[in-house]
Amino acid sequence: MALVPMPDLVPADIPVPDTASDDPRLGHWLARHRNAKGARVVLVGFPSDEGVRRNGGRPGAAAGPAAIRRALYAMTPDATNYEAFVALLDRTVDLGDVHVTGDVEADQQRLGNVLAPFIAKGVVPIVLGGGHETTYGHVLGYVGAGLAPEILNWDAHADVRPYPQGSHSGSPFRQAIEAVHCTRYRVAGLQPHRTAHAHATFVRTHGDLVWQHDLDAPRVTELVADCGHPTLATFDLDAVNAAHAPGVSAPNAAGLSAALWLKAAYETARSLRFTSFDLVELNPTYDVDHRTARFAALTVWTLLKGLTERDSLVRVG
Repeated sequence: MALVPMPDLVPADIPVPDTASDDPRLGHWLARHRNAKGARVVLVGFPSDEGVRRNGGRPGAAAGPAAIRRALYAMTPDATNYEAFVALLDRTVDLGDVHVTGDVEADQQRLGNVLAPFIAKGVVPIVLGGGHETTYGHVLGYVGAGLAPEILNWDAHADVRPYPQGSHSGSPFRQAIEAVHCTRYRVAGLQPHRTAHAHATFVRTHGDLVWQHDLDAPRVTELVADCGHPTLATFDLDAVNAAHAPGVSAPNAAGLSAALWLKAAYETARSLRFTSFDLVELNPTYDVDHRTARFAALTVWTLLKGLTERDSLVRVG
Protein backbone atom coordinates (compact mmCIF):
# COMPACT_ATOMS: atom_id res chain seq x y z
CA MET A 1 0.00 0.00 0.00
CA ALA A 2 1.48 3.33 -1.02
CA LEU A 3 1.17 6.45 1.08
CA VAL A 4 -1.96 8.55 0.60
CA PRO A 5 -1.46 11.76 -1.41
CA MET A 6 1.11 13.95 0.33
CA PRO A 7 -0.99 17.17 0.23
CA ASP A 8 -3.14 15.60 2.98
CA LEU A 9 -0.15 14.77 5.21
CA VAL A 10 2.77 16.62 6.76
CA PRO A 11 5.71 14.39 7.81
CA ALA A 12 6.44 14.25 11.52
CA ASP A 13 9.68 16.05 12.29
CA ILE A 14 10.62 14.53 15.64
CA PRO A 15 14.31 13.95 16.44
CA VAL A 16 15.37 10.41 17.26
CA PRO A 17 16.98 10.09 20.70
CA ASP A 18 20.74 9.64 20.54
CA THR A 19 21.35 6.35 22.36
CA ALA A 20 23.82 3.48 22.35
CA SER A 21 23.44 0.68 19.80
CA ASP A 22 22.31 -1.71 22.52
CA ASP A 23 19.57 0.69 23.67
CA PRO A 24 17.33 1.36 20.66
CA ARG A 25 14.22 3.50 21.10
CA LEU A 26 10.92 3.46 19.24
CA GLY A 27 12.04 6.50 17.28
CA HIS A 28 14.68 4.39 15.56
CA TRP A 29 11.84 2.51 13.89
CA LEU A 30 9.12 5.14 13.62
CA ALA A 31 11.27 7.93 12.24
CA ARG A 32 12.68 5.82 9.41
CA HIS A 33 9.53 4.01 8.25
CA ARG A 34 7.85 6.19 5.64
CA ASN A 35 6.46 3.61 3.21
CA ALA A 36 3.13 2.11 4.24
CA LYS A 37 3.45 -0.93 1.97
CA GLY A 38 3.09 -4.01 4.15
CA ALA A 39 2.21 -2.00 7.25
CA ARG A 40 0.12 -3.53 10.03
CA VAL A 41 -0.17 -0.35 12.07
CA VAL A 42 -0.11 3.32 11.02
CA LEU A 43 0.20 6.36 13.26
CA VAL A 44 -1.58 9.51 12.07
CA GLY A 45 -1.59 12.87 13.83
CA PHE A 46 -4.56 15.23 13.77
CA PRO A 47 -3.30 18.55 15.21
CA SER A 48 -6.67 20.25 15.55
CA ASP A 49 -8.18 22.11 18.49
CA GLU A 50 -10.61 24.40 16.68
CA GLY A 51 -13.36 22.00 17.79
CA VAL A 52 -12.29 22.54 21.41
CA ARG A 53 -12.52 26.31 20.94
CA ARG A 54 -16.00 25.94 19.41
CA ASN A 55 -17.00 23.86 22.43
CA GLY A 56 -15.87 26.53 24.88
CA GLY A 57 -12.76 24.65 26.02
CA ARG A 58 -9.18 25.82 26.36
CA PRO A 59 -7.18 25.53 23.14
CA GLY A 60 -3.78 23.85 22.98
CA ALA A 61 -4.56 20.29 21.91
CA ALA A 62 -3.27 21.04 18.40
CA ALA A 63 0.21 20.54 19.85
CA GLY A 64 -0.76 17.09 21.18
CA PRO A 65 0.51 14.86 18.36
CA ALA A 66 4.02 16.32 18.45
CA ALA A 67 4.21 16.03 22.25
CA ILE A 68 3.04 12.41 22.16
CA ARG A 69 5.60 11.55 19.50
CA ARG A 70 8.48 13.15 21.39
CA ALA A 71 7.72 11.01 24.44
CA LEU A 72 6.88 7.89 22.41
CA TYR A 73 10.04 8.06 20.29
CA ALA A 74 12.13 8.00 23.48
CA MET A 75 10.58 4.78 24.81
CA THR A 76 12.14 1.34 24.42
CA PRO A 77 10.49 -1.75 22.94
CA ASP A 78 8.79 -4.02 25.46
CA ALA A 79 11.60 -5.77 27.34
CA THR A 80 9.22 -8.56 28.43
CA ASN A 81 8.25 -9.46 24.85
CA TYR A 82 11.03 -7.89 22.84
CA GLU A 83 11.06 -9.94 19.64
CA ALA A 84 7.31 -9.71 19.09
CA PHE A 85 7.27 -6.00 19.86
CA VAL A 86 10.11 -5.30 17.45
CA ALA A 87 8.43 -7.42 14.77
CA LEU A 88 5.38 -5.16 15.09
CA LEU A 89 7.55 -2.01 15.01
CA ASP A 90 9.05 -3.30 11.76
CA ARG A 91 5.55 -3.02 10.27
CA THR A 92 4.45 0.18 12.03
CA VAL A 93 4.59 3.41 10.03
CA ASP A 94 4.26 6.97 11.29
CA LEU A 95 2.53 8.74 8.41
CA GLY A 96 2.86 12.18 9.97
CA ASP A 97 0.06 14.69 10.53
CA VAL A 98 -3.04 15.45 8.54
CA HIS A 99 -2.81 18.94 7.07
CA VAL A 100 -5.18 20.97 9.26
CA THR A 101 -6.61 24.32 8.14
CA GLY A 102 -8.97 25.27 10.98
CA ASP A 103 -12.04 24.39 8.93
CA VAL A 104 -13.16 21.58 11.25
CA GLU A 105 -15.51 19.84 8.85
CA ALA A 106 -13.03 19.90 5.96
CA ASP A 107 -10.22 18.77 8.25
CA GLN A 108 -12.31 15.88 9.58
CA GLN A 109 -13.07 14.77 6.04
CA ARG A 110 -9.38 14.97 5.20
CA LEU A 111 -8.60 12.69 8.15
CA GLY A 112 -11.29 10.29 7.00
CA ASN A 113 -9.82 10.23 3.50
CA VAL A 114 -6.38 9.39 4.91
CA LEU A 115 -7.68 6.57 7.12
CA ALA A 116 -10.19 4.94 4.74
CA PRO A 117 -7.78 2.88 2.58
CA PHE A 118 -6.01 1.52 5.65
CA ILE A 119 -9.23 0.58 7.42
CA ALA A 120 -10.48 -1.10 4.24
CA LYS A 121 -7.28 -3.20 4.06
CA GLY A 122 -7.35 -4.20 7.74
CA VAL A 123 -4.37 -2.05 8.70
CA VAL A 124 -4.81 -0.71 12.25
CA PRO A 125 -4.69 3.10 12.57
CA ILE A 126 -3.73 4.80 15.83
CA VAL A 127 -4.77 8.45 15.55
CA LEU A 128 -3.04 11.04 17.75
CA GLY A 129 -5.27 14.03 18.53
CA GLY A 130 -6.06 16.84 18.78
CA GLY A 131 -9.37 17.62 20.40
CA HIS A 132 -12.16 15.07 20.46
CA GLU A 133 -13.38 16.40 17.12
CA THR A 134 -10.67 13.99 15.94
CA THR A 135 -13.01 11.06 16.40
CA TYR A 136 -15.64 12.21 13.93
CA GLY A 137 -12.93 12.40 11.26
CA HIS A 138 -11.84 8.95 12.42
CA VAL A 139 -15.40 7.69 11.93
CA LEU A 140 -15.43 9.15 8.41
CA GLY A 141 -12.56 6.79 7.63
CA TYR A 142 -14.96 3.91 8.19
CA VAL A 143 -17.54 5.62 6.01
CA GLY A 144 -14.96 5.85 3.23
CA ALA A 145 -14.18 2.16 3.71
CA GLY A 146 -17.87 1.24 3.45
CA LEU A 147 -18.14 0.19 7.11
CA ALA A 148 -20.15 1.25 10.16
CA PRO A 149 -18.30 0.43 13.39
CA GLU A 150 -19.35 0.17 16.98
CA ILE A 151 -17.72 2.86 19.11
CA LEU A 152 -16.35 2.42 22.63
CA ASN A 153 -15.40 5.75 24.19
CA TRP A 154 -13.31 5.91 27.38
CA ASP A 155 -14.27 9.35 28.60
CA ALA A 156 -15.56 11.47 31.49
CA HIS A 157 -18.02 13.15 29.09
CA ALA A 158 -20.62 11.73 26.72
CA ASP A 159 -19.73 14.18 23.91
CA VAL A 160 -23.21 14.02 22.38
CA ARG A 161 -23.95 17.74 22.43
CA PRO A 162 -25.93 19.31 19.57
CA TYR A 163 -23.93 21.03 16.84
CA PRO A 164 -26.06 23.78 15.27
CA GLN A 165 -22.96 25.91 14.60
CA GLY A 166 -20.91 23.03 13.22
CA SER A 167 -18.80 20.12 14.38
CA HIS A 168 -16.92 20.49 17.67
CA SER A 169 -15.14 18.46 20.34
CA GLY A 170 -18.35 17.83 22.29
CA SER A 171 -20.41 16.54 19.37
CA PRO A 172 -18.62 13.67 17.56
CA PHE A 173 -20.78 10.83 18.81
CA ARG A 174 -24.11 12.56 18.28
CA GLN A 175 -22.93 13.26 14.74
CA ALA A 176 -21.92 9.63 14.19
CA ILE A 177 -25.23 8.36 15.60
CA GLU A 178 -27.48 10.79 13.73
CA ALA A 179 -25.68 10.17 10.43
CA VAL A 180 -25.99 6.40 11.04
CA HIS A 181 -22.23 6.06 10.82
CA CYS A 182 -22.04 3.69 13.83
CA THR A 183 -24.07 0.67 14.89
CA ARG A 184 -23.73 1.19 18.65
CA TYR A 185 -22.19 3.78 20.94
CA ARG A 186 -20.95 3.13 24.45
CA VAL A 187 -19.06 5.39 26.81
CA ALA A 188 -17.21 4.23 29.93
CA GLY A 189 -15.90 6.46 32.70
CA LEU A 190 -18.70 9.03 32.73
CA GLN A 191 -18.94 11.26 35.78
CA PRO A 192 -22.45 12.08 37.05
CA HIS A 193 -21.50 15.67 37.89
CA ARG A 194 -20.21 16.28 34.36
CA THR A 195 -22.99 14.62 32.37
CA ALA A 196 -26.28 16.29 31.45
CA HIS A 197 -29.32 14.08 32.09
CA ALA A 198 -30.48 14.65 28.51
CA HIS A 199 -27.13 13.47 27.20
CA ALA A 200 -27.19 10.32 29.35
CA THR A 201 -30.68 9.59 28.05
CA PHE A 202 -29.52 10.08 24.46
CA VAL A 203 -26.64 7.64 24.98
CA ARG A 204 -28.91 5.00 26.52
CA THR A 205 -31.24 5.31 23.54
CA HIS A 206 -28.43 4.48 21.14
CA GLY A 207 -26.17 2.25 23.22
CA ASP A 208 -25.04 2.22 26.82
CA LEU A 209 -22.97 4.04 29.41
CA VAL A 210 -20.88 3.07 32.41
CA TRP A 211 -20.43 5.56 35.22
CA GLN A 212 -16.94 5.98 36.58
CA HIS A 213 -17.94 4.61 39.99
CA ASP A 214 -19.09 1.38 38.30
CA LEU A 215 -15.95 0.95 36.21
CA ASP A 216 -13.39 -1.50 37.56
CA ALA A 217 -11.01 -4.06 36.03
CA PRO A 218 -13.63 -6.84 35.60
CA ARG A 219 -16.03 -4.34 34.00
CA VAL A 220 -13.33 -3.26 31.54
CA THR A 221 -12.88 -6.88 30.50
CA GLU A 222 -16.64 -7.32 30.12
CA LEU A 223 -17.00 -4.21 27.99
CA VAL A 224 -14.24 -5.32 25.63
CA ALA A 225 -15.65 -8.85 25.32
CA ASP A 226 -19.12 -7.49 24.51
CA CYS A 227 -17.96 -5.49 21.49
CA GLY A 228 -18.62 -6.59 17.94
CA HIS A 229 -16.41 -6.33 14.88
CA PRO A 230 -15.41 -3.77 13.79
CA THR A 231 -15.14 -1.51 16.85
CA LEU A 232 -13.41 1.84 17.08
CA ALA A 233 -11.89 2.64 20.50
CA THR A 234 -11.35 6.26 21.48
CA PHE A 235 -9.44 7.38 24.58
CA ASP A 236 -10.05 10.88 25.96
CA LEU A 237 -7.28 11.77 28.40
CA ASP A 238 -9.58 13.98 30.44
CA ALA A 239 -11.09 10.77 31.85
CA VAL A 240 -7.84 10.25 33.80
CA ASN A 241 -7.12 11.67 37.24
CA ALA A 242 -5.33 15.00 36.96
CA ALA A 243 -2.47 13.64 39.07
CA HIS A 244 -1.49 11.58 36.03
CA ALA A 245 -2.90 13.84 33.30
CA PRO A 246 -2.91 17.53 34.25
CA GLY A 247 -2.31 18.72 30.69
CA VAL A 248 -5.70 18.18 29.08
CA SER A 249 -8.45 20.38 27.70
CA ALA A 250 -10.70 19.70 30.74
CA PRO A 251 -8.70 18.51 33.79
CA ASN A 252 -10.29 15.86 36.02
CA ALA A 253 -9.84 16.18 39.78
CA ALA A 254 -11.23 12.70 40.46
CA GLY A 255 -10.72 10.70 37.29
CA LEU A 256 -9.72 7.14 36.46
CA SER A 257 -6.54 5.64 37.85
CA ALA A 258 -3.58 5.21 35.55
CA ALA A 259 -3.71 1.44 36.04
CA LEU A 260 -7.35 1.12 35.00
CA TRP A 261 -6.86 3.36 31.98
CA LEU A 262 -3.86 1.35 30.79
CA LYS A 263 -5.76 -1.89 31.32
CA ALA A 264 -8.47 -0.54 29.01
CA ALA A 265 -5.84 0.28 26.38
CA TYR A 266 -4.21 -3.13 26.67
CA GLU A 267 -7.45 -5.14 26.62
CA THR A 268 -8.88 -3.30 23.61
CA ALA A 269 -5.65 -3.58 21.63
CA ARG A 270 -5.23 -7.32 22.14
CA SER A 271 -8.87 -7.97 21.13
CA LEU A 272 -9.40 -8.77 17.46
CA ARG A 273 -12.74 -6.95 17.66
CA PHE A 274 -11.03 -3.55 17.69
CA THR A 275 -9.89 -2.24 14.34
CA SER A 276 -8.66 1.28 15.13
CA PHE A 277 -7.85 3.63 18.00
CA ASP A 278 -7.51 7.29 18.77
CA LEU A 279 -6.11 9.23 21.72
CA VAL A 280 -7.30 12.79 22.23
CA GLU A 281 -7.26 15.96 24.35
CA LEU A 282 -3.61 16.15 25.36
CA ASN A 283 -2.99 19.86 25.88
CA PRO A 284 0.76 20.49 26.30
CA THR A 285 0.14 24.16 27.14
CA TYR A 286 -1.07 23.10 30.59
CA ASP A 287 1.14 20.06 31.13
CA VAL A 288 3.41 19.68 34.17
CA ASP A 289 6.91 18.24 33.64
CA HIS A 290 5.62 16.64 30.40
CA ARG A 291 3.68 14.29 32.70
CA THR A 292 0.59 14.04 30.49
CA ALA A 293 2.60 13.70 27.29
CA ARG A 294 4.54 10.80 28.80
CA PHE A 295 1.32 9.19 29.99
CA ALA A 296 -0.26 9.63 26.56
CA ALA A 297 2.82 8.05 24.96
CA LEU A 298 2.61 5.18 27.44
CA THR A 299 -0.99 4.69 26.34
CA VAL A 300 0.13 4.35 22.72
CA TRP A 301 2.98 2.04 23.82
CA THR A 302 0.39 -0.08 25.67
CA LEU A 303 -1.78 -0.24 22.55
CA LEU A 304 1.24 -1.53 20.63
CA LYS A 305 1.95 -4.05 23.39
CA GLY A 306 -1.62 -5.36 23.11
CA LEU A 307 -1.39 -5.51 19.32
CA THR A 308 1.73 -7.70 19.53
CA GLU A 309 -0.42 -10.42 21.12
CA ARG A 310 -2.93 -10.69 18.31
CA ASP A 311 -0.85 -13.22 16.36
CA SER A 312 -0.81 -15.59 19.34
CA LEU A 313 -4.56 -15.13 19.77
CA VAL A 314 -5.11 -16.10 16.13
CA ARG A 315 -2.90 -19.17 16.51
CA VAL A 316 -4.77 -20.24 19.65
CA GLY A 317 -8.14 -19.60 18.00
